[in-house]
Amino acid sequence: MLMPKKMKYRKQHKRRTKGDRLATQKTEVAFGQYGLKAMTESWVTARQIEAARRAMTRHVKRGGKIWIRLFPDHPITNHGAESGMGTGKGSVDYYMTPVKAGTVMFEMDGVDEEQAREAFRLAQHKLPMKTKFVIRM
Repeated sequence: MLMPKKMKYRKQHKRRTKGDRLATQKTEVAFGQYGLKAMTESWVTARQIEAARRAMTRHVKRGGKIWIRLFPDHPITNHGAESGMGTGKGSVDYYMTPVKAGTVMFEMDGVDEEQAREAFRLAQHKLPMKTKFVIRM
């Protein structure tokens, strides 16, 4: 699973967002021929990225090349079930990355369009937002 090797600070603030912002970076397919673009904003966890990657890789039978354009570098902390108030911030539970609408999250090359479309459809079911299949222009 993806996680940072080293961080300047172990715990961070939660980074609340409004939900109506559009991406200004990673908006075009840059490496492969086909891409999966986010249409809504959401937090994507390391587990969701790994599940989507596995679904795509299994469908293309390890053929072609897949690029993952996001990295979960934001720690989310969690307390135990019955910890009292004032006991400090909880330990790191998982890592996530906030994804804005319009971000290309995954790219693929070396397979035909029909196979890429189906692989991205399988991956889309593992992700918490609406997505769209895009082709490099």
